[in-house]
Amino acid sequence: MKTASSKAKGRKLQQLVRDKILDAFPRLEPDDVKSTSMGASGEDIQLSPAARRWFPFSTECKSRATVSVYAWYQQAKTNSPTGMEPLLVIKQNNSKPLVVIDLDSFMELVK
Repeated sequence: MKTASSKAKGRKLQQLVRDKILDAFPRLEPDDVKSTSMGASGEDIQLSPAARRWFPFSTECKSRATVSVYAWYQQAKTNSPTGMEPLLVIKQNNSKPLVVIDLDSFMELVK
């Protein structure tokens, strides 16, 4: 796959996640949730302080043919600002996107 095609797949996933966050929290404005440019360091989805109050996750997005979950989750942890929960969104070819979070964090969510 060409580099441009690969970046387009990643960009499309980031934009999907951005749109899902904005749909889930109608109080947020489009400027509160932004998809970063491809190749930029740090979080893939940038959140305003208001958005962080509603969606306390630091999001990393990966759209690839093969999956390396633990390495990618570590990247999400590394890029996560203090106090934010790392969240990894992955998508394999011809599959639905999945979300990966720490088990303890998941259990806190379902309590």
